[in-house]
Amino acid sequence: MSKLYIVPTPIGNLEDITLRALRTLKEVNVILAEDTRTTGILLKHFSIDKKMISHHLHNEHKTVKQIVERIKAGETVALVSDAGTPAISDPGFMLIRECIKNGIEVDCLPGATAFVPALVNSGLDCESFVFYGFLPQKKGRQTKLKELASETRTMIFYESPYRLVKALQKFALYLGKERQASVSREISKMFEETKRGTLQELSEYFSQKTVKGEIVIVLEGKTT
Repeated sequence: MSKLYIVPTPIGNLEDITLRALRTLKEVNVILAEDTRTTGILLKHFSIDKKMISHHLHNEHKTVKQIVERIKAGETVALVSDAGTPAISDPGFMLIRECIKNGIEVDCLPGATAFVPALVNSGLDCESFVFYGFLPQKKGRQTKLKELASETRTMIFYESPYRLVKALQKFALYLGKERQASVSREISKMFEETKRGTLQELSEYFSQKTVKGEIVIVLEGKTT
């Protein structure tokens, strides 16, 4: 039966992929890849020879209709991102929405998502949390930061290594420099690091070093 599979891929160590994900990638007709070069490395590592189609942030609005038609015609399709679960701060939402609108079955496999290990490793409250993804870069950024000051749940953000220190400084300004937080980077990779402390301490720590890799910031919610 034709359907769309959402297939999480490793965020670091290739051994993190599930057996079900590997079987699915072998069985589908075509794989939609955020970057065919990156996915090609994964497929080659596991000896999977499968046709790929580029499906990323800059072309997804053009390719969604064609993909939906292919699935309706009988093909099974797997959607992957460069790392982690598609549609979580990655392309995928538009295609999933259109498939559902057209009565196409969507099957999301469980698997890697960067914010889950970052949250657990943070040592902060995991009972109630909210995932914000990336903060607005310009328009609406200050308004969002003001709103976050009163958030009582643990907050999770993705950030670029190039903007990490600036982001920590802004959080300290609006939420208070003594607010507890953690920064995780290179999750599941050789140089994985999780640093915990106040926003002031973290800002000072990361301003003294060159930061690489994808970043997850976890912030303590307002307690008083």
